[in-house]
Amino acid sequence: VQLQASGGGLVQAGDSLRLSCAVSGSTLSSYAVGWFRQAPGKERAFVAAISRSGGSTNHADSVKGRFTISRDNAKNTVYLQMNGLKPEDTAVYYCAARQSLAQTIIVRRSGYDSWGQGTQVTVSS
Repeated sequence: VQLQASGGGLVQAGDSLRLSCAVSGSTLSSYAVGWFRQAPGKERAFVAAISRSGGSTNHADSVKGRFTISRDNAKNTVYLQMNGLKPEDTAVYYCAARQSLAQTIIVRRSGYDSWGQGTQVTVSS
């Protein structure tokens, strides 16, 4: 499976962005998907995850209430809607996937075996 993240950009604090993760080479409905981010000098950190069907989600405390992960299996795409952006949200955002038989949510970075190339999000104050 190949993952292509897009939608990043330079925005001001308080603005919104929607990131997309387009999946090719396989059927998205077979995969649990997550978003991670990596700021300069920091480790890649969990942001949000969604189960195969989209019925279950999990968001990091730092983004809860501001970010929402969703998926459209018919379009083979997973989204991350980011509202109320803050300068501390500045990072490269990555999507990741792992084929799953169950409706699991994966929050550990090591739980994923396929990664996209990342998209830069920069939030100015």
